[in-house]
Amino acid sequence: MQNADYLALYTQLGRLIETAPDLKSRPEYDSQAGMLWLGRGDALLSALNRTAELIQYRSGVRALKDGVYGDAPRQIMLSLYNGLAYCEMHAPPAAAGTFIPVGSSFDAFSALTKILHTAVSSVMIVDPYMDAIALADFGILVPEGVSLRVLTDAQYKQSLIPAAKKWAEQYGTLRPLDIKISRPRSLHDRAIIVDGSRAWTLTQSLKDFAKRSPAEIIRLDEIAQLKIEANEQLWMDASALE
Repeated sequence: MQNADYLALYTQLGRLIETAPDLKSRPEYDSQAGMLWLGRGDALLSALNRTAELIQYRSGVRALKDGVYGDAPRQIMLSLYNGLAYCEMHAPPAAAGTFIPVGSSFDAFSALTKILHTAVSSVMIVDPYMDAIALADFGILVPEGVSLRVLTDAQYKQSLIPAAKKWAEQYGTLRPLDIKISRPRSLHDRAIIVDGSRAWTLTQSLKDFAKRSPAEIIRLDEIAQLKIEANEQLWMDASALE
C-alpha cells in the first residue's frame, strides 16, 4: 500500500470517528444512518487489511446487533482508533496529528503549532467564532515578524476590540495583527492560510477545537488556490475592527 493510500484511509477513518453515532443507543446505531456508518467502518478496516482490528470491530458489531452491549461500543471505537493510528504511522509526515480526538487539547495545540510555525511572511485565520481567548491561545503561535490577519464575525467584535489593543501595546510591530469583521452571514468555513500559498480547513472553530467532539485539520491541495482567493475577497469586503 502506498503512502497516499494510507493518507486517504487516515482521512476517511478520522471523519468516520468524528461522525460516530451513539453506540449505546439502539435507535441511533440501528437506524439507516447508523447501519451505513457501521458498514463504512467495516469497509475501511477491510481496505486497511488489519485482521486484528477487523475481527475486533466485527465482534463488537455482532454484539450490538444481538443486544449484548457490554463492552461492544468501546470495542468498536477502539478498533477504529487503532486503525487510525496505524494509518498515521504510514501516511506522509505532514498528515500526522491532523485528526484530534475529543478532549485532546494538547494534541490540537501541537498540530496547530506545527502549521503556524511554518509561516515566513503571513498567516490568515478565518473563523466566524474567533474570540479573545482563541486569539490569545493560538495567535501567539505565529512566529515573531510574521503578520497575522484574523477574519471573524461581528458577534465577537466587542471581545476582540480590547484584546487587539492589549496585543498592540504588548507586541507592537514585533507581532503585527490586523482584525477584520466579515459581512453578515458571509463566513461559513474555518481556514488557516500560510504565506498566501498554503491552506488548511478546520472542522471546528478554534475556541472549541476538539473540546466536545473530535476535530480534523485538513490540508488543501487541488482547491487550495481557490480557497485562498475566496477568503482574500472576503477580507477585502470586510470592515476594520473599531
